[in-house]
Amino acid sequence: MIARHMLPTLLARSSQWPVVTVTGPRQSGKTTLCREAFPDKPYANLERPDTRDFARTDPRGFLGQFTDGAVIDEIQRVPELLSWIQVAVDEKNTQGQFILTGSHQFELSRHISQSLAGRTALLKLLPLSMAELLPVLASPSIDSFLYQGGYPRIHAQQLDPAVALGDYFETYVQRDLRELVQLRNLHLFEKFVRLVAGRVGQLVNLQSLGADVGVSAHTVQEWLTLLEASYTSPCHKIVFFDQGNMVR
Repeated sequence: MIARHMLPTLLARSSQWPVVTVTGPRQSGKTTLCREAFPDKPYANLERPDTRDFARTDPRGFLGQFTDGAVIDEIQRVPELLSWIQVAVDEKNTQGQFILTGSHQFELSRHISQSLAGRTALLKLLPLSMAELLPVLASPSIDSFLYQGGYPRIHAQQLDPAVALGDYFETYVQRDLRELVQLRNLHLFEKFVRLVAGRVGQLVNLQSLGADVGVSAHTVQEWLTLLEASYTSPCHKIVFFDQGNMVR
């Protein structure tokens, strides 16, 4: 297991707040980090249809399983559960009760601000940094770091980065983006992402990028916001959160 530099911060926040919410891209290592930090806490994954259905239909009963809190994965799948977590932590009034993870930046932030304001610490876990990877890379170099990216699964399972990142992108388009918005033309969006990757480090020129893709500047702005919402790239200056996606 690759040591994450955020571990001490996560443990410290859990001693100061009743809830800690860890956000970040899919497969950045949120679940692994949280379960490593809190091995004695019960774990619930809201990606599981049966678990998600239980949490939605009987939130009181669902949380009643976890009298001392739990690690709850992908909380954005059942955002209404946050109101019930608020009630639970207010009643018990102890620190470090629930550790939540989530992948949709804007959507999750909106729900947290409505239900858990003042009750949760917020941490953002990005893919592995070069400092985290140096101890495990067979031949540490900038080139290998740029090519392989920082998604933990690629390194832990020695996956082919080109295949793994290609699959990641397909999953991202097919699932995450369609949960956020209806994309009418997936081909143009993929072209847009490739062109964005070629402009890393540059200030965003909406008109120029739109002309190259074949869409309006307004559409480019919407798509950049989507990339930011799903932790792929900030939208004012082109920077990918994981460099492997840039060279895919």
